[in-house]
Amino acid sequence: MSSRIYGYARVSSKEQNEERQIQALIENGVEDRFIFIDKQSGKDFNREQYQVLKNALRENDLLVIKSIDRLGRNYNAIIEEWKDITKNIKADIFVIDMPLLDTRNNKDLLGTFISDLVLQILSYVANQERDYINKRQREGIDIALNKGVKFGRPKIEKPHNFDDVVLKWKKKEIKTKEAMELLNLKPNTFYNLVKEI
Repeated sequence: MSSRIYGYARVSSKEQNEERQIQALIENGVEDRFIFIDKQSGKDFNREQYQVLKNALRENDLLVIKSIDRLGRNYNAIIEEWKDITKNIKADIFVIDMPLLDTRNNKDLLGTFISDLVLQILSYVANQERDYINKRQREGIDIALNKGVKFGRPKIEKPHNFDDVVLKWKKKEIKTKEAMELLNLKPNTFYNLVKEI
């Protein structure tokens, strides 16, 4: 069986656009049907499409990614995945934004040393960027909380006749549907407010 060229693209959320990565993969010889895309965090490798891709990889196949942080953002996990793909599966990896990270070239000791060194540096940078993003997010939340911003769903005020209607409902004097109509509440809201008391 001849070797295949696979592409992997990742964005952190459904709102982000992966088109730039896909275009770069196609320009580097990856057919559309062999591109796998995940829309989730790079903190670990428990990603559905990545796992499907990894199971498809065979010896002498090539995995193309736009940049190392698209593979992941956890330093140790990136190093382990890289080794698993290149040493155990014996497939090659090419990182478009960093041509030194192309395992097809320089398979001698010096070439391996240089690509391992570059991989470690870039994986470290990706990990630091993830930590920095988390820190900025935490700082933003703390500032918002200090300014009195409320997170989560707003607290629903009980209707003025809530206690009377719920008492009748609990005594089975009125049915649930009637209680909700009297209070002008939807089922979830009704039950959540009842739970609070």
